[in-house]
Amino acid sequence: MATPMIHQTMPVLHIGAPLEQAKHVMILVHGRGAGAGSMIPLAEYLSQKDWAFLVPQAAENTWYPQRFIMPRRSNEPYLSSALAILDQTVQKAQAFVGLEHIMLLGFSQGACLTLEYAARHPQPYGGVVALSGGLIGTDEELTGYEDNALAGVPIFLGCSDTDWHIPLERVQRSTQILRQMGAKVDERIYPGMDHTINRDEVDAVRAIMTSLR
Repeated sequence: MATPMIHQTMPVLHIGAPLEQAKHVMILVHGRGAGAGSMIPLAEYLSQKDWAFLVPQAAENTWYPQRFIMPRRSNEPYLSSALAILDQTVQKAQAFVGLEHIMLLGFSQGACLTLEYAARHPQPYGGVVALSGGLIGTDEELTGYEDNALAGVPIFLGCSDTDWHIPLERVQRSTQILRQMGAKVDERIYPGMDHTINRDEVDAVRAIMTSLR
């Protein structure tokens, strides 16, 4: 069955180095109700020489309609369309740099989508970052992951312990699954933090970026 064209007509923003000159590419995935533009300040803050940033835009600023812990079918066909757009953006980046020089970073709904994509499309990415997010689906749907398929991939998960949108248990379960997949997971839980991004998380992202030489 063909993937529904929901997000496929939306633009992908590009800032930083021209893709033809970039040595590394970061794909940034925005949260629900925001938009690609909301990720530009973070991209500018992280910007370094030889880095290009690609930021896909969701239709109506939402990748999928229901909470990420709901049954996957309740978020279709939007979820499949969103994963397809992320795959297309990775392929676009891959035309210029190797997978080991591609980082995926998402916030909130975008973090869930980023983790889900990486887990269901395991490849030797340069890094994966989920800022307030977890794997998508019900507890019973968190199956079918391939052991060691993300061997050595650095993955960062940062989240508050009181985030209403992102249950702590789901973050911890996601960490467990990703470690079983062989990823080098750095999970950091911040007591009482709001649904936001903090400086420690940004420093962790920079550390992964610096390691890609």
